[in-house]
Parts: sequence; structure tokens; C-alpha cells
Amino acid sequence: MLLASRGAAADTDPWWGKDKALHFSVCFMLAGDGYATSAVLSPRESNRFLAGLGVALAAGAGKEVYDKATGGDASVRDLTWDAVGGATGAAISWLIDRYVFRYLF
Repeated sequence: MLLASRGAAADTDPWWGKDKALHFSVCFMLAGDGYATSAVLSPRESNRFLAGLGVALAAGAGKEVYDKATGGDASVRDLTWDAVGGATGAAISWLIDRYVFRYLF
């Protein structure tokens, strides 16, 4: 009996939950949109990358602030997936810009 493991309470905010996929995908999309929109305003790829990442992180942080203010469940795990999705979206946008559009236009 002493070696038996204790029953753990169900994790209410799992790292691999459905909402984490939504956080990742929305921030991925917003980063791409931010990158593409900033391409009209700036010729520098670094500015475009930062704009895309900034849009995604601002939206993710805003969502968590809204959750906290309205009594919802603000989550560091959600913010982590927002950051991962935003960075991935901005990086893929940069890769497409750098290695596809450079040769088309």
C-alpha cells in the first residue's frame, strides 16, 4: 500500500488540450496576416517579422487579460501556445517571403 501511487486530480488545463490547438492556430494565422500587412509598409524583413509576431502576441495577451477580467481562466499555458503559434507563423511567413516571393516579383 505504501508504494501505490496517489490518484491525481484531473488536470483542468492540459498542455495538449483542444483549446491549445486553437490558441496555436489563431496566433499562427494572425502572425501571417500581420507579416503580410506590414509588407506594404516596410521593405525590411525584420520589421515584417516583428509586426507579425507582435500582432499575434498582442491578441493572445489580450485574450488572457479579458479572461482574467471577466472571471474566466487566464492561463500561462495558453500564452505559451500563443507565443509558439505566433513565432511559427511569423517564421513561415518570412520563409515564404524570402524564398518564394523574392523570385516571383
